[in-house]
Amino acid sequence: MSTSAEAAHEHWPPQSFEDLIGTTRFDVHERAHITVDDTVCRGCPSRECIVACPAKLFVPTSDGGILFNYEQCFECGTCYLVCNREGAITWSYPEGGHGVVFKRS
Repeated sequence: MSTSAEAAHEHWPPQSFEDLIGTTRFDVHERAHITVDDTVCRGCPSRECIVACPAKLFVPTSDGGILFNYEQCFECGTCYLVCNREGAITWSYPEGGHGVVFKRS
């Protein structure tokens, strides 16, 4: 890190994940960058996506399915990495100019 970058960094207070969420904006594209195949998810015994998603966008349903909301996704790819069911999650970056925008407060 350069000296000027180090000096600027010293003035930034540490931010928790919860603080970062509060300064986040989402420029949502009409086409989802993540899709979840609920029929594949129904057979998953571990449901790691529910626990792993930092934004808590995966919600189990009473009938064994999964509800998912891509509009507030942080685009970290954690759900895709932890999913052990091939074809359950399709993930790509959003269209250019769309997606999550982090802002320092």
